[in-house]
Amino acid sequence: MGTFGPTHWIIIAVLVLVLFGARRLPDAARGLGRSLRIFKSEMSEMQSEGGQPAQQQQPAPAPAPQELPASQPVQPAPQVQPNPEVHKA
Repeated sequence: MGTFGPTHWIIIAVLVLVLFGARRLPDAARGLGRSLRIFKSEMSEMQSEGGQPAQQQQPAPAPAPQELPASQPVQPAPQVQPNPEVHKA
């Protein structure tokens, strides 16, 4: 029950063919193959770079802090007094 038999694979293949259609399957397989080739080449490139000693890079000096201009004092918003005559029930 845990493995797929030949019948199961045939049913899966028919379902994929019905869902995606015969036209889109070759394009999808071609795109998947390209993606795998790119992935493999990038992995081998990373592994070849990993064997070489990393170059020591000097960290960039932090920019000097700039003095901000003095801000103008903020005036508080005027307080609005509720009008008791408007809220009478």
